[in-house]
Amino acid sequence: MKKLMIALFLFVVFNAEGQVQTVSLQASGLTCSMCSNAINKSLRTIDYIENVKANIQNSSFEISFKPGAKVNFDDLKKKVEDAGFSVANLTVIVNFEKTSIANDEHINIEGIVLHFLNVKDQELSGIKTLRILDKGYVSSKEYKKNGKYTKLDCYTTGTVGKCCSKNGLTSGTRIYHVTI
Repeated sequence: MKKLMIALFLFVVFNAEGQVQTVSLQASGLTCSMCSNAINKSLRTIDYIENVKANIQNSSFEISFKPGAKVNFDDLKKKVEDAGFSVANLTVIVNFEKTSIANDEHINIEGIVLHFLNVKDQELSGIKTLRILDKGYVSSKEYKKNGKYTKLDCYTTGTVGKCCSKNGLTSGTRIYHVTI
Protein backbone atom coordinates (compact mmCIF):
# COMPACT_ATOMS: atom_id res chain seq x y z
CA MET A 1 0.00 0.00 0.00
CA LYS A 2 2.84 2.36 0.88
CA LYS A 3 4.48 1.80 -2.56
CA LEU A 4 1.16 2.51 -4.28
CA MET A 5 0.83 5.81 -2.40
CA ILE A 6 4.38 6.83 -3.38
CA ALA A 7 3.75 5.95 -7.04
CA LEU A 8 0.49 7.93 -7.00
CA PHE A 9 2.28 10.90 -5.41
CA LEU A 10 4.95 10.90 -8.16
CA PHE A 11 2.24 10.81 -10.83
CA VAL A 12 0.47 13.82 -9.31
CA VAL A 13 3.68 15.83 -8.90
CA PHE A 14 4.98 15.29 -12.42
CA ASN A 15 1.73 15.36 -14.38
CA ALA A 16 0.58 18.91 -13.82
CA GLU A 17 -2.57 20.50 -15.17
CA GLY A 18 -1.95 23.01 -17.91
CA GLN A 19 -2.36 23.67 -21.59
CA VAL A 20 -0.05 25.28 -24.14
CA GLN A 21 -2.01 28.15 -25.68
CA THR A 22 0.33 29.94 -28.08
CA VAL A 23 4.01 30.45 -28.83
CA SER A 24 5.85 33.63 -29.69
CA LEU A 25 8.95 32.88 -31.74
CA GLN A 26 11.55 35.48 -32.63
CA ALA A 27 13.89 34.55 -35.47
CA SER A 28 17.33 35.94 -36.21
CA GLY A 29 18.96 36.59 -39.56
CA LEU A 30 15.93 38.13 -41.27
CA THR A 31 16.59 41.06 -43.59
CA CYS A 32 13.35 41.48 -45.53
CA SER A 33 9.71 40.49 -45.89
CA MET A 34 10.71 37.57 -48.15
CA CYS A 35 12.71 36.11 -45.23
CA SER A 36 9.68 36.42 -42.98
CA ASN A 37 7.51 34.81 -45.64
CA ALA A 38 9.92 31.85 -45.94
CA ILE A 39 9.65 31.15 -42.20
CA ASN A 40 5.89 31.64 -42.26
CA LYS A 41 5.48 29.10 -45.07
CA SER A 42 7.80 26.62 -43.36
CA LEU A 43 5.95 26.83 -40.03
CA ARG A 44 2.57 26.37 -41.71
CA THR A 45 3.64 22.91 -42.92
CA ILE A 46 3.35 21.59 -39.34
CA ASP A 47 -0.03 19.87 -39.18
CA TYR A 48 -0.92 20.89 -35.59
CA ILE A 49 -0.42 24.63 -36.19
CA GLU A 50 -3.69 26.49 -36.60
CA ASN A 51 -2.38 29.98 -37.40
CA VAL A 52 0.86 31.94 -37.80
CA LYS A 53 0.93 35.74 -37.57
CA ALA A 54 4.18 37.36 -38.69
CA ASN A 55 5.44 40.69 -37.33
CA ILE A 56 8.09 41.91 -39.77
CA GLN A 57 9.23 44.84 -37.56
CA ASN A 58 10.56 42.59 -34.77
CA SER A 59 11.06 39.36 -36.76
CA SER A 60 8.55 37.49 -34.60
CA PHE A 61 5.77 35.00 -35.20
CA GLU A 62 2.73 34.38 -33.02
CA ILE A 63 1.78 30.73 -33.42
CA SER A 64 -1.51 29.17 -32.30
CA PHE A 65 -2.30 25.47 -32.30
CA LYS A 66 -5.25 23.28 -33.16
CA PRO A 67 -7.33 22.21 -30.15
CA GLY A 68 -5.88 19.16 -28.40
CA ALA A 69 -2.62 19.35 -30.38
CA LYS A 70 0.55 17.89 -28.89
CA VAL A 71 3.08 20.68 -29.36
CA ASN A 72 6.77 19.99 -29.99
CA PHE A 73 8.96 23.09 -29.69
CA ASP A 74 11.82 21.35 -31.51
CA ASP A 75 9.54 20.99 -34.57
CA LEU A 76 9.10 24.78 -34.61
CA LYS A 77 12.84 25.36 -34.26
CA LYS A 78 13.61 22.90 -37.06
CA LYS A 79 11.17 24.60 -39.44
CA VAL A 80 12.82 27.98 -38.80
CA GLU A 81 16.24 26.43 -39.42
CA ASP A 82 14.94 24.66 -42.55
CA ALA A 83 14.01 28.11 -43.88
CA GLY A 84 17.64 29.22 -43.36
CA PHE A 85 17.31 31.13 -40.07
CA SER A 86 17.68 30.53 -36.34
CA VAL A 87 15.54 31.00 -33.25
CA ALA A 88 16.58 33.96 -31.11
CA ASN A 89 13.81 33.66 -28.51
CA LEU A 90 10.85 31.36 -27.85
CA THR A 91 8.17 32.14 -25.29
CA VAL A 92 5.29 29.84 -24.53
CA ILE A 93 1.88 30.91 -23.19
CA VAL A 94 0.52 28.22 -20.88
CA ASN A 95 -2.78 28.15 -19.01
CA PHE A 96 -1.99 26.55 -15.63
CA GLU A 97 -4.48 25.06 -13.19
CA LYS A 98 -3.07 25.11 -9.64
CA THR A 99 0.31 23.71 -10.63
CA SER A 100 3.12 23.71 -8.07
CA ILE A 101 6.58 24.44 -9.40
CA ALA A 102 9.96 24.52 -7.69
CA ASN A 103 13.36 25.76 -8.74
CA ASP A 104 15.49 23.13 -10.50
CA GLU A 105 12.56 20.67 -10.62
CA HIS A 106 10.61 19.02 -13.46
CA ILE A 107 6.90 18.94 -14.27
CA ASN A 108 4.98 17.33 -17.12
CA ILE A 109 2.42 19.44 -19.01
CA GLU A 110 0.52 17.58 -21.73
CA GLY A 111 3.48 15.25 -22.27
CA ILE A 112 5.99 18.12 -22.36
CA VAL A 113 8.60 17.89 -19.59
CA LEU A 114 9.54 21.32 -18.27
CA HIS A 115 12.54 21.95 -15.99
CA PHE A 116 12.17 25.27 -14.17
CA LEU A 117 15.32 27.36 -13.64
CA ASN A 118 15.83 30.52 -11.60
CA VAL A 119 12.26 30.59 -10.23
CA LYS A 120 10.76 30.81 -6.76
CA ASP A 121 8.76 27.85 -5.49
CA GLN A 122 5.13 28.73 -6.19
CA GLU A 123 1.74 27.61 -7.44
CA LEU A 124 0.82 28.69 -10.95
CA SER A 125 -2.77 29.37 -11.96
CA GLY A 126 -4.04 31.08 -15.07
CA ILE A 127 -2.12 32.32 -18.10
CA LYS A 128 1.68 32.43 -17.65
CA THR A 129 4.50 33.14 -20.07
CA LEU A 130 7.47 30.76 -20.00
CA ARG A 131 10.73 31.33 -21.83
CA ILE A 132 12.66 28.38 -23.22
CA LEU A 133 16.34 28.54 -22.21
CA ASP A 134 17.77 25.58 -24.14
CA LYS A 135 20.67 25.73 -26.59
CA GLY A 136 19.38 26.97 -29.94
CA TYR A 137 16.56 28.96 -28.30
CA VAL A 138 18.75 31.66 -26.68
CA SER A 139 22.19 33.14 -27.40
CA SER A 140 25.28 31.08 -26.47
CA LYS A 141 26.16 33.65 -23.81
CA GLU A 142 22.71 33.41 -22.21
CA TYR A 143 22.71 29.61 -22.43
CA LYS A 144 26.02 29.49 -20.55
CA LYS A 145 24.76 31.99 -17.94
CA ASN A 146 21.59 29.95 -17.28
CA GLY A 147 23.67 26.81 -16.70
CA LYS A 148 24.58 28.13 -13.25
CA TYR A 149 20.99 27.65 -12.08
CA THR A 150 21.19 23.84 -12.15
CA LYS A 151 23.61 21.03 -11.40
CA LEU A 152 21.56 18.47 -13.36
CA ASP A 153 23.01 16.96 -16.55
CA CYS A 154 19.73 17.34 -18.43
CA TYR A 155 20.52 21.03 -19.02
CA THR A 156 23.41 20.16 -21.32
CA THR A 157 21.90 17.03 -22.89
CA GLY A 158 18.29 18.22 -23.21
CA THR A 159 17.06 14.75 -22.26
CA VAL A 160 16.30 12.69 -19.18
CA GLY A 161 19.41 10.94 -17.93
CA LYS A 162 20.62 9.55 -14.63
CA CYS A 163 19.85 12.86 -12.91
CA CYS A 164 16.15 12.72 -13.63
CA SER A 165 15.21 9.07 -14.29
CA LYS A 166 14.84 8.41 -10.56
CA ASN A 167 11.90 10.87 -10.62
CA GLY A 168 9.80 8.60 -12.79
CA LEU A 169 10.81 10.16 -16.12
CA THR A 170 11.80 7.84 -18.96
CA SER A 171 15.45 7.98 -20.02
CA GLY A 172 15.89 9.85 -23.31
CA THR A 173 12.70 11.95 -22.93
CA ARG A 174 13.15 15.54 -24.17
CA ILE A 175 13.28 18.15 -21.41
CA TYR A 176 12.75 21.88 -22.07
CA HIS A 177 14.41 24.23 -19.61
CA VAL A 178 12.25 27.26 -18.85
CA THR A 179 11.88 30.27 -16.63
CA ILE A 180 9.01 32.62 -15.91
